[in-house]
Amino acid sequence: MVYLDNAATSRPREEAIRAYEEVSLEHFGNPSSVHGAGYDAERYLRKARDGVLSSFAVSSTHKCVFTSGASEANNIFITGIAHRFHNRGNRLITSLAEHPSVLRCFLALKEEGYDVVLLPVGEKGAVAPEELAKAMNDKTILVSLMGVNNETGALSDLMGLRDVIRRFPKCFFHSDLTQAVGKLDEPFALLDAFTFSGHKIGSLKGSGALVYRKTIDLPPLLHGGEQEGGVRPGTVDVASAYALSVALALARKEERENGEKAALLRSKLVSYLLSRPDEFVINSPFESSPFLLSFSLLKKKAAVYVEGLSEKGIYVSSVSACSSKRENVSSVVLAMGLSKERAAHAVRVSFAPYNTLEDIDAFIKASDELLKGLINQR
Repeated sequence: MVYLDNAATSRPREEAIRAYEEVSLEHFGNPSSVHGAGYDAERYLRKARDGVLSSFAVSSTHKCVFTSGASEANNIFITGIAHRFHNRGNRLITSLAEHPSVLRCFLALKEEGYDVVLLPVGEKGAVAPEELAKAMNDKTILVSLMGVNNETGALSDLMGLRDVIRRFPKCFFHSDLTQAVGKLDEPFALLDAFTFSGHKIGSLKGSGALVYRKTIDLPPLLHGGEQEGGVRPGTVDVASAYALSVALALARKEERENGEKAALLRSKLVSYLLSRPDEFVINSPFESSPFLLSFSLLKKKAAVYVEGLSEKGIYVSSVSACSSKRENVSSVVLAMGLSKERAAHAVRVSFAPYNTLEDIDAFIKASDELLKGLINQR
């Protein structure tokens, strides 16, 4: 098996699995319980929280709420800010290329009467600071723009965007950093809030976190408990939280080394695609994350191509995993101003630290075999 769909999910690290097993078997008390086993579990939960904040060097300014993943964390913060600070204004800004858990959250708030602005991203795949500046006004209370696009790897200028937002003191800046955490160094301390998922960095599915400024008072989306500061009531999965902190620490420690490895893999794949200009066109911007690459087929159907690769044991995806069951067209490629045909035949390849150059060789071999065997299907 050659697994090249790591932007959807990645193989868990052994260290994270061991951490999960240790806490599950030996420190399984409810951290809210007022007895020895509860105190023991609460100690591991505190270690997990401190570990996450330390990994981002934001222990003095931010707090951490553990969630089931970035989708839940995005909803908690976006909806919470909109409802809590509605008296300040009602303009909310995001982009057309955001993850569905952000974009659809904004659309739901639009139905509630909020003034929602959806910015295009252009050929670079990210909102330019000057475009954000045009959309800002004194009624803007939230801007949410992802650090790294989950389909194309396009990079946002978070520092430049933050400089724009600073001119509007009533506005909060949130970023979905799911495809950036553990891969690229971002200005974490300058963000009012950011979110990420554990299973993208070698931890377990069903774990994630919302990290936000201590000065922000968020309302709960659920009621009936005081766990996680009352923001996310319910018994905390301490084992998942601890495993997440372990995987995050390792990913951040290896960030530069893993980025260099990924860049080699991506470069080899790019060279292959450019050598077949009659078959492929690259969608990802020139400057983008080394861990992601989007391209479109010019003569073949992406669905047939992806299925054919799968039959050969090569696993890639056609669109974001959170959209693939509902849509067969890449909304991100469309948001870049590219054709609907390119969006309908987009393929995403994404790398993890365990991938090798031999994996890319296997992909290329399987791809060439498929291109010979498939008739033009457009």
